[in-house]
Order: sequence, then structure tokens, then C-alpha cells
Amino acid sequence: MKKAILDLTGCTNLFDMHERIRVSLDFPDHYGENLDAFWDCLNRDCDVDFVTVIGSDSVADELKPTVKRILEILERNKQDRADYSPFDYEIIS
Repeated sequence: MKKAILDLTGCTNLFDMHERIRVSLDFPDHYGENLDAFWDCLNRDCDVDFVTVIGSDSVADELKPTVKRILEILERNKQDRADYSPFDYEIIS
């Protein structure tokens, strides 16, 4: 099982958040740094089986809706992969 830690502690802007996503999940250089690209890379280009999200409650207030969407995408990926390639995540805040 390949695990990754996505540490969002103290994120203050979208650039920083997407850079942390790209690095921690080992997304390709062409990662588009938006939520559609996050879904695409997570679903297609990522071989991580388990993601630990840290610091999701410590991001800047304007990023909290984006964090909510990221967690929804992680859940969707979990549901979509359930039959062929198990995936899970946990939130530690």
C-alpha cells in the first residue's frame, strides 16, 4: 500500500495548496493546479492508496470551501475505486 501525507497546515493561498497537493501525491508536472485537475490526476495518474490529510482546519478562511471540495473529491475517488483498486483517506486536524 502506498501512502501519502497531504499537510495543509497554514495554507494561505491556492498556489501553496496546489503545490502541496502536487508534491505530496506525486502528481505529474502537467498538474493544472485546480480541482478538476486534482480529480483527473487522483483518478488517473496517482498510485497512492491512502492519503492522510493534516491541517485542513488551519487553512485561511477563504480556502475552507476548497478544502471541503478536496475532501469530497477524495471521498468520490474512494467510492469510484471500491471495486477495483481500494483507496482510502483520513483527516487529522
